[in-house]
Amino acid sequence: MAACFCCFRCCWASAGGFNHVPLKELPTVQLDTSHMGTDVVIVKSCRRICGTGAALANAPIVQNKAYFEIKVQSTGIWGVGLATRKSNLNSVPLGMDKDSWVLRSDGTVFHDGEMIHKLTNYVEEGDVIGVTYDHIEMNFFRNGTQLPCTVTGIRGTVFPVFYVDESAILDTQFSQFYHTAPEGFEGIMFEQSLL
Repeated sequence: MAACFCCFRCCWASAGGFNHVPLKELPTVQLDTSHMGTDVVIVKSCRRICGTGAALANAPIVQNKAYFEIKVQSTGIWGVGLATRKSNLNSVPLGMDKDSWVLRSDGTVFHDGEMIHKLTNYVEEGDVIGVTYDHIEMNFFRNGTQLPCTVTGIRGTVFPVFYVDESAILDTQFSQFYHTAPEGFEGIMFEQSLL
C-alpha cells in the first residue's frame, strides 16, 4: 500500500494535477511533395500520384522487411519500385539510371537502362501491386500473388518510388493494405519508430 501511495505522490505535480508529458505523434508515411517531379500532382492526403513524373515516399526503407502497395486507378504509363534521392524524378520512365529499380506498366523491370525481367501477364486497371524489400531483394506481388521477378543488387539509401505519365493514376498504400503483407513484412516505419 505504501508503494502505491509513493508512486501516486511522485506522479502528482506540486502545482496540482499529474505531471504529464504528451507523446509525440509519429509522422505518416506518404508521397513526398518535396521530392517529386515538377509536373507531378499529388492529391488525396499525399496518397495519389497523377500528372507526369515521379515522386518518392517521405521515408527511406531502414527496417529489415518492408512492404507497400499501389492500386492502379487509371492505366497509362506508370512504374513502382525503389530509388535513391539521386534519381531524376522529372524523367520517366524510371529504371534508366543506376539509382532506380522499377516495375513498369508494360510488365518489364528495369535498372540502369537494362531490362532485368519481363512478365507475361500485364497489370490492369484496378490491380494492386505489392512490393517487398529486405535489403537483399525486392519482390513484386499482383493482387496478393508473387510475380516471378526478384530484383537483387540494390544499393544505397532507397525510398519507395512511383511514376506516372499519359493519364495514369496510382494510389499508394503504406499501411492498411489491400492484401496481407507476406510473413515477416510490415509497413514502412520512420527511423525513430524503430527504437
